[in-house]
Amino acid sequence: MSDSVRPDQTRRLEAIRKEIDAADAALLELLNRRSALSLEVGEIKKGLGPGVFKPLRERDVLENLLRRNPGPLPDEHLRAVWREIFSSSRALQRPQSVAYLGPEGTFSYFAGVEYLGHAARFQPCGAIAEIFEEVSSGRCDLGVVPLENSLQGTVGVSFDLFLNHAVFIQAELFSRISHCLLSNAPTLTAVRTIYSHPQPLAQCGGWLRAHLSKAELVPVESTAAAAQSAVGVQGAAAIGHRKLADMLGLGILARRIEDMSDNWTRFVIIGPRATVAPAGDGDKTSLLFTLPDRAGALSSVLSLLADEGINMRKLESRPLRGQCWRYVFFADVESDLTARRYVPLCERLLETCTSFRILGAYAAGPRLEHINADGQEEREADQNDVPGGDRG
Repeated sequence: MSDSVRPDQTRRLEAIRKEIDAADAALLELLNRRSALSLEVGEIKKGLGPGVFKPLRERDVLENLLRRNPGPLPDEHLRAVWREIFSSSRALQRPQSVAYLGPEGTFSYFAGVEYLGHAARFQPCGAIAEIFEEVSSGRCDLGVVPLENSLQGTVGVSFDLFLNHAVFIQAELFSRISHCLLSNAPTLTAVRTIYSHPQPLAQCGGWLRAHLSKAELVPVESTAAAAQSAVGVQGAAAIGHRKLADMLGLGILARRIEDMSDNWTRFVIIGPRATVAPAGDGDKTSLLFTLPDRAGALSSVLSLLADEGINMRKLESRPLRGQCWRYVFFADVESDLTARRYVPLCERLLETCTSFRILGAYAAGPRLEHINADGQEEREADQNDVPGGDRG
C-alpha cells in the first residue's frame, strides 16, 4: 500500500483546514467578547473592593462547563484551557502579583502557574515568612504557600505565620511531586555529580543508590538552584521538576525517580482578605483557635462540631510563641462555617475558645498531576489528597 496521500484525502485535508481556520476565527471573536465582558466586570468591581480572584465562582463556571462538555475535548484539556482564560480575565480586570517560594523553577512556582495561570505576575521570595509579609502588606495580591506534604507532614512555619499575619486562605490545591534527573550528560554513566535540595535527594535515595551509587550528592537551597548548577557543567546533573529542562535547556536522563510515588504537597493561596460566598458554598473551612487551660476544653470544641454533623479533616497543635506550654490549634472541617446556618455554632465556639478565627472558607482543591515520560499526560484529577518537593 502506498504511503502517498490520495487526491481525495488531499482535498479532504484542505477542507478540514479551512474549517479549523473558521473555528479559530470564531474562537478568537468569542474570546475577545469574553475579555470585553471581563473588563466591564473589572470596572464594576472597582467600587466593590480590590479583589479579582474569585475561586468559588471559577469553580462553579468550570463545573458547569464540565457537565456540558460532550467531547471529544477531554475534561483535563478543558480545565487547562479555562484556567488560562480565568488567568487572562483576572489580569485584564487588574494585574495580579503573586508571591511564591523562589527562585523561579521551584515546585511552588510550577504549582502557582498551573493553578493561577501564566497571566499572573509571579514574584519570588527567599522564605515563606517573606510571602506572608508581601501579602499582608499589600505589596502582593496573593501568595502560594506550601502547607503540608503527604510524606513529610506539615510545614510548621506556614502554620505559625498565620498567627502573626492578617491573611486568609482563598483556595487550596494539591500538586504531585515527581522528580526527574536533569543533565546535558549523554548517559547515566557520564554523571559524576548530582545537585538538589536535601528533600529530593532523600526522596530519591533508593533510585540513586541503585543507578548512580558513585556520584557525589551536593545539597543546595532549591531544585531550581540545582538545575542552574548543572547547566554547562560536564558530568553534572540535578534532581527537580521536569519543566526545568525546558527552562534551562537541559535534557532529562530519567523520570519519576522518587522512591515513593504517592508524594503530594498541599498548597494554599493566601490573600489579604477573606473570600466569602453569599450562599456559604465553600467545601472546607480552616480554623485557628486557642483554648482555656482546663480539662475537656478541646473535647468541648470537638463536641460542638460533631453535634452539627461536621467532619474534621485535620487537627494540629503548635506552640504558642511567648507562652510556654500553651498551644494554638489549627483545624480543617468539611463545611463552610461562614454560611448563615452556622452563625449560632460560631458564637458557641467563640464562647468556648479563648480566641477563635476563621482562616478561610474555600473550595476543596484540585489535584494537579504532571506526569509522564513523554509529556503525554499532564492532567488534573479531582480532589481530596495531600502532596514535598524542595523548599516548596
